[in-house]
Amino acid sequence: MKPWWKRVTSLRVVPRRPQQNDVVRIFVHCPTQANHAIIGSTAFTLKGSRRLYREVGLGLSKRGLGRKGVVISYYALPGYHPVLLRCVKATMRKVSRIRRTRVVGRAAAPLVVRPFRLRRFF
Repeated sequence: MKPWWKRVTSLRVVPRRPQQNDVVRIFVHCPTQANHAIIGSTAFTLKGSRRLYREVGLGLSKRGLGRKGVVISYYALPGYHPVLLRCVKATMRKVSRIRRTRVVGRAAAPLVVRPFRLRRFF
């Protein structure tokens, strides 16, 4: 039996209240059986994209840990945006190259985007 902390799914976004056009750090812990993490939010939209919701992939270490820096778009609407995490076990059959993913864990974290202020640079 594995220790309880190896089965825990957690997500942390730092800082919790970024401004538009900032970079946030995402820290993830997934169960050890997961080999990939998918993080999605409406705050990560790209300039010129019609999609309102963007997903970012993240590889995990053998212990289930991962971190990544993601840009909060200048065009993200100010206000509350949930950040959703899915820990998945991805396998691919060599012959047919069909990829199968199975969700192992889920987590969510709040993110409040503040308006861009030019005065913070002066």
